[in-house]
Amino acid sequence: MNMAWKEIRKSRIKFMILGSIIFLVSLLTFIISGLANGLSRDNAALIKDLPDGHFYMNSQANETYNLSKIDPAVQERVLQEHQDAAALSIQMGFVNDAEDKQHGVAFVTSTQSKWFANVKPGEIVLDRSLEKDGIHVGDVLTNNQFSGTFKVIGFADHKKYSHSPVAYIHTDNYKEMYRVNTLQLLFIPGQDEPQSIDGLQSFSNHQFLNTIASYSAEQMSLNMIIWFLVAISGMLFAIFFYMMNVQKIGLYGILKAIGVKTRTLFRMMWAQMFFITAIALVLSIALSQGFNLIAPEGMPFSLTMGTTLQLSILFFIIGFIGATLSGLQIRKVEPLQAIQQGDI
Repeated sequence: MNMAWKEIRKSRIKFMILGSIIFLVSLLTFIISGLANGLSRDNAALIKDLPDGHFYMNSQANETYNLSKIDPAVQERVLQEHQDAAALSIQMGFVNDAEDKQHGVAFVTSTQSKWFANVKPGEIVLDRSLEKDGIHVGDVLTNNQFSGTFKVIGFADHKKYSHSPVAYIHTDNYKEMYRVNTLQLLFIPGQDEPQSIDGLQSFSNHQFLNTIASYSAEQMSLNMIIWFLVAISGMLFAIFFYMMNVQKIGLYGILKAIGVKTRTLFRMMWAQMFFITAIALVLSIALSQGFNLIAPEGMPFSLTMGTTLQLSILFFIIGFIGATLSGLQIRKVEPLQAIQQGDI
């Protein structure tokens, strides 16, 4: 440890450059991770807030809930067998306020259930983000596909679907608006294994999220960027320590000649890696958490300490692997040959 610290002080410019690069890469990784988590919630908070369970849609719908139709007889039987189950539908649409201004929403309707807002015909519950657009409790809203009006009776917190605020309406109103007599999905919570229901295909909560085209494409792109950044940090460690080790072949030869063991040299390198990574991560975590607090209210950004801790551990693991791989050449160093090479 003493040798590691002395070398850092002696070659502090080199180590500062590496630390700065790791700081920037880790900060960018934390920011993108927070953006991915925020977009994930903004895209599918309606589904992510539900307990673990299984969704069921028509097996002929090609994993597209908009094409799914649940047979009323099957729906009634499932709801009788599972008291916590619910039948629901989701459709994108819009509502008009008193000034005839359109607001895009995701209409959600369901049978009586504690997992979804229960409303009466002619009533509507909206995501709270619409309250900031000037809609208040008691306002009357309209829809071009609906012959009646909707009275706002309340707001729900953080209920989004496909980046649109959710609007809970009664099943009768939904069927009139979309000219249908069936609902699209069944949801049964608390199942470890899916139930086999004739004509229906089951999806876990995570699997159902991936049927949402915008969700899967969005998350895949952002997660790919995160993994690339983590891989790049590992390569930086490997390249940096490899170049350092090449320059110190002669020194390693002398140290081995006086009895310093190979594992001591590895511990020195690991200590340097840990020290540089720890300082870089402390700074990047502080800045990313600060950004988490001051991010604009409308910006979908969410970086939890759990996610931050997981990424930090991953950076240490990748740094350890990169430094270790670069140091494998130390094991092959022969004292006399290394000293001669260092003298050239």
